[in-house]
Amino acid sequence: MTGLLDGKRLVITGVITDASLGFHVARVAQEQGAKVVLTGFGRMSLVERIAKRLPQEAPVIELDVTDAEHLAALPDKVREHLDGVDGVLHSIAYGPPSTLGSDFLEAPWEDVATAVQVSAYSLKDLVKALLPLMTEGSSVVGMDFDARVAWPAYNWMGVAKASLESVTRYLARDLGPRKIRVNVVAAGPVRTMAAKSIPGFVELDKSWTERAPLGWDPTDPEPVAKSVCALLSDWLPATTGSMVWVDGGVHAVGM
Repeated sequence: MTGLLDGKRLVITGVITDASLGFHVARVAQEQGAKVVLTGFGRMSLVERIAKRLPQEAPVIELDVTDAEHLAALPDKVREHLDGVDGVLHSIAYGPPSTLGSDFLEAPWEDVATAVQVSAYSLKDLVKALLPLMTEGSSVVGMDFDARVAWPAYNWMGVAKASLESVTRYLARDLGPRKIRVNVVAAGPVRTMAAKSIPGFVELDKSWTERAPLGWDPTDPEPVAKSVCALLSDWLPATTGSMVWVDGGVHAVGM
């Protein structure tokens, strides 16, 4: 049986544990025929163990998206495993504690700058680093949380996600002539390690489940992973610069 991603060569970032959205995207992608390389940061021995839990063990590259040397070395490290890149998942976000849950007015610029660099600017850096390997028809997908509104406690991370959405549009504009698509998936709340750092997350996912027209299960990453894989495939060839909601429909109904 032909898979949706047969022959695709993908770089998937942001895997920390087997609860990470990146892990589930990698799993579904492999099930659909893709060859996958993972990147991780920090607890690399853990990421390497997690990579063994995929249907086929995937190679792991250490990548700090704020480190110019890591970014410069990335193409050669990817070439050790792939002879080109057809798709990239940016699943990277971080904000210091002052940027989440605390008084919005009190977060210092240094912390806000870190949140914006890691969560938004890094999409540009990641794409720029991998561009020499990317083929016509490639797809870049970023993981988003709908930044059109001000969420309780999300604070400067919401600002960073708004920046990510804007970076996506500008990259789509500039990479369109190369036939490279750039989109974000605005997912509903999923219980990942990253989600645990968001104050009030439990209350948010409870209310999300109640409001979603299609229902929403915060313990099930499958809908998000499948939607990302659809964007990484050839089946949305004229979709770029877009936010694709995978949230059970919450974005479409009043609060």
